[in-house]
Amino acid sequence: METVSNTALRRQQPLLSGFGPQSTAEEVLEGRDLSGKTVIITGGYSGLGLETTRVLAEAGASVIVPVRTPKKAAEALAGLPNVTAASMDLLDPGSIDAFAEGFMADGRPLDLLILSAGIMATPLVRDVRGYESQFAVNHLGHFQLTARLWPALRQAVSARVVVVSSRGHRISGIDFADPNFEQREYEKWAAYGQSKTANILFAAELDKRGKEYGVRAFSLHPGSILTDLSRHLSEDELRAMGALDETGKPIPASRTAGRLKTVQQGAATSVWCAVSELLADKGGVYCEDADVAGVASPESRQSPGVEPYAVDPDNARQLWTLSEDMVGVKFEF
Repeated sequence: METVSNTALRRQQPLLSGFGPQSTAEEVLEGRDLSGKTVIITGGYSGLGLETTRVLAEAGASVIVPVRTPKKAAEALAGLPNVTAASMDLLDPGSIDAFAEGFMADGRPLDLLILSAGIMATPLVRDVRGYESQFAVNHLGHFQLTARLWPALRQAVSARVVVVSSRGHRISGIDFADPNFEQREYEKWAAYGQSKTANILFAAELDKRGKEYGVRAFSLHPGSILTDLSRHLSEDELRAMGALDETGKPIPASRTAGRLKTVQQGAATSVWCAVSELLADKGGVYCEDADVAGVASPESRQSPGVEPYAVDPDNARQLWTLSEDMVGVKFEF
C-alpha cells in the first residue's frame, strides 16, 4: 500500500503550465480581472512583494500591505491604485494581532493572502519571546497572521494562501528539538533553511486542513533575485553567488545565464500560484518557475525541486503543533 509520504511526492509533478523561468508576473496575469478581490501581501512594499502588489492592484484587486516602516512603504507604494497600508511587524506578536483585528473589523472576506515578507542569513537576533528571528519572521509571524485572518479566508469561500519559500529550504530541515538554536551553535544559513522548510510544510498542512472550507495553500521558490533580502550578505558572499562582478557591481540578470531573475520574473510564481486555474484542485504543492516543481535531485542543493522532508505529512503535522504552542494561537476550524 502506498504511503502518505509517497502520495505527497507524487503530487509534485509539473503541469506544463506554458510558463517558465523567464515569464513575468504581468505575463502570468495577462487578461485577468481581479476587481472585487481583496488581497493582503506581507512584504508588499519591497522587492518581489512590491512587484506582486503592483500587478495585482493594476488588475483591479484591492490590496492591503502590512508595513513595518511607514515612510519607506509610502514612497514605494505611491501612485499605485487600489493599495492601502497598515502597520504591522512580524517580530511583534501584538502588532500582528492588531493588524488582523483592524482588517477583521470591516467584515470583509479575504480572497488572497500572500506571505512574501522575509529575512535571510541574519546575525543571531531573538524576538521578545526569545525565538530566533528568521524562524520568527519567516514562519511563526506568518502562521499567527494566517490564524488570526482565518475567519476572513473561510468567508471568501474560495480563497488562496501563497507562501513564499526558497530553494534555500534544501540547506536544512527543521530541528524540532531546538528550533531556536538554544542548545546548538547558531549558523545563519541553517536557520534560514529551517525557516524556508517551515514555509513549505505550513502550506502543505494548511491546505490539508483548509480545503474543506474552500481555502487552498501553496508554497514556492521565486528564483534567485538580487533584492534587499540580501542586505545581510557580504560582498564576498554575493560575488560567490554570481550576483556581483569583480568590481563589486551588481550583474544584470540578463548576463547571468539564467542564474538570476529580474524582480518581474521573480514575482511570476507568486502571482501564478495566486490565480492559476490549473491549481484549482492542486493545493499543498511547492512551485517553481510558474509551475508545480518536481522532487529535488539529491546530487546538488542548487538543482530544482522540493526536498521530500519539506512535504512529509508527519513533519507538517509536527510543525503545526509546535507552531501553535510557540505562538499561543490556534486556528478556528
